[in-house]
Amino acid sequence: MAWLAAGEGYEIALVEGRVAARSATGRTAGRQLKTLPKALKDHPEVDRLRRLAEWLDRHEAACAAQVDSWMVSSLPVPTELLARVWPDEAWQSALRDVAVVGDDPDEVGFLRDATASGELKVVNLDGETVRLSPRTVTLPHPVLLPDLDDVRDFAAELGIVQRVEQIHRATWLKPGEVAATATEVRDYAGGAFPTRFSLAARATGLGYRVSGGYATCKVRDSGTGTEAAVWIGEPYYEDETTTGALSWHDEDGRAVRLTEVGPVAWSEGMRMAAALYAGRKIEEGGDA
Repeated sequence: MAWLAAGEGYEIALVEGRVAARSATGRTAGRQLKTLPKALKDHPEVDRLRRLAEWLDRHEAACAAQVDSWMVSSLPVPTELLARVWPDEAWQSALRDVAVVGDDPDEVGFLRDATASGELKVVNLDGETVRLSPRTVTLPHPVLLPDLDDVRDFAAELGIVQRVEQIHRATWLKPGEVAATATEVRDYAGGAFPTRFSLAARATGLGYRVSGGYATCKVRDSGTGTEAAVWIGEPYYEDETTTGALSWHDEDGRAVRLTEVGPVAWSEGMRMAAALYAGRKIEEGGDA
């Protein structure tokens, strides 16, 4: 980013997400200062850059959240759309090295580039860079990837680091047998928290929605909308509370039997329940 004049003898710019200043005159001209001079702290240009930095942070978070949503829901994404947003550094950071699938569902590749002509460059599982031009691609949820362990090993060999957690995302597979009429899972029930507020705060801090007495996350699984929900206690309850059962509901709010819960909805629901439970109070001492 270009350096902007700000006050007598100084220039400012955004450097690694923060406002930095440098001398503009004298023997130290061009030398970046370690801290922002007091004379610049209330300067209008400094305030403008600070607000720009805040917007860029929100934009980066929004891009990552959108890519995560595409992946969790395995929605088809137009290749043309990826090509249009790719020049934006925030979008590129969220999309780079995401595993994508084009016309052939068995051909998985890691996204490395998207050209203006709508062509994608990916590294396939043979280590070759290939070009794809499908009309749409999906960013598959890891539970849907065949040979996920092999994909993870290959990614480690390539040194792939994903901005959006995908291939190394924690996954849960539904047991082969579940009760035909069961509608809830209690694997992560009973985690104690000092207050309902602290449990709700953990849920929102992890990116989940809190509605009424539940922490929830929405997933599209095989084209069907499903909401996973964990009971966290009545709102405004001030005493100690514990995590409750995990259940799933359809788009009309009806409970879904466990036998009918799809693989992505199951994995994401269990992931939420486990993440909430991990923040519970741990008893210490001989009676723990």
